[in-house]
Amino acid sequence: MFDKILIANRGEIALRVIRACREMGIKSVAVHSTADADAMHVRMADEAICVGPNAGTDSYLNMASIIAACEVTGAQAIHPGYGFLSENARFVEIVEDHGLTFIGPSAADISTMGDKITAKDTAKKLGIPVVPGSEGGVPDLAAAKKIGEDFGYPVIVKATAGGGGRGMKVALTADDMEEAFGTARSEAKAAFGNDEVYIEKYLTTPRHIEIQVFGDGQGNGVHLGERDCSLQRRHQKVFEEAPGPCITPEERAYIGKVCADAVAEMGYRGAGTVEFLYENGEFYFIEMNTRLQVEHPVTESIFGVDLVREQIRVAAGMPLSFTQDDLEINGHSIEVRINAETFPGFAPRPGKISHYHAPGGLGVRMDSALYDGYSIPPYYDSLIGKLIVHGRDRPEALARLHRALGELIVDGVETTVPLFHALLEEADIHSGDYNIHWLEKWLDANYGA
Repeated sequence: MFDKILIANRGEIALRVIRACREMGIKSVAVHSTADADAMHVRMADEAICVGPNAGTDSYLNMASIIAACEVTGAQAIHPGYGFLSENARFVEIVEDHGLTFIGPSAADISTMGDKITAKDTAKKLGIPVVPGSEGGVPDLAAAKKIGEDFGYPVIVKATAGGGGRGMKVALTADDMEEAFGTARSEAKAAFGNDEVYIEKYLTTPRHIEIQVFGDGQGNGVHLGERDCSLQRRHQKVFEEAPGPCITPEERAYIGKVCADAVAEMGYRGAGTVEFLYENGEFYFIEMNTRLQVEHPVTESIFGVDLVREQIRVAAGMPLSFTQDDLEINGHSIEVRINAETFPGFAPRPGKISHYHAPGGLGVRMDSALYDGYSIPPYYDSLIGKLIVHGRDRPEALARLHRALGELIVDGVETTVPLFHALLEEADIHSGDYNIHWLEKWLDANYGA
């Protein structure tokens, strides 16, 4: 086991890893930008080292500085958290070239799943159901129109190197294809430096279901059920729950086994998430995220496992500490992402926290790096906290979420807490009757947002 781990991240996820290290008796090293000198992860870690100025590109994405920080502090391994360098295959190669351990999958697996076309081809070979679509990249508009005719509209044009909803456009009819194809390519080029796109059949009312998987790199793989992440705004998740309110035990067993068998066959090491669109009882592969997810706490809640601890153990060469038969769902869990943003405008609002009080009580967890007097810097993502609740069943979890939101105090900046108060007044939320388009339609109808 490692003696010391460097966390190449910030905010609540850095705290999450520090806590796991502390429970395992491992020393932690926090890296930080100049803007984060007073951040909570810097205060809580055993050691801290500055790796660059305010901008993430100059600090948290500065590979040379992060490797140097390992050498200076004697850290043997790097946990990347999520975002930043967590899915950068070149960084993994550099880490390993320096005799360090990357707490995550291999560079090869990150590369394979990081390209949407290669990932889809790999999924097919592994027996994972996929959305009907183009075989590889689409070279020009004529080919795009032919694919639209073959599969039938609507279709969606996606950047092969995409993420976060960028380089993604829907063509409802043949008349829309020219604009959708051109816009998707332009956005892809601007965002990723790669204008290659592919086309898939567009499902009209799907849910977003993701399967948490874990492999030990030694041919063993398990799944930890599903999360429903269908409540999204501009392809960004805001409300996640596990288990999915629409998934039957038979469906869970089927798709879970497919995904677990796939990671075992890959020889995959660490945590991963296989994401699907789900409609009319069918699962369609979207992508695989080769890292820990923001919403991992809901899975931890219903299975009673520490996924970060397991990441560290597996990276150290140890086998999984549980088998598929050991994993049983207990109750229901919901997470809401709280951002420092206006509501309903969703404009970022960094600033100084004058007072912060985290909710507590049975079944309530607050993952946040806030504290009284903390100044939220304007240089990074606006996520400031995740409120996670667990109950014996879904109605109890929803009631607990309502209670916990009422206890949460974040003074000094605007947040998206009012969004969740409003959502909990909606019958569709209580019945679980929603899909990936529900939230945007609701926001437009109620707020014109």
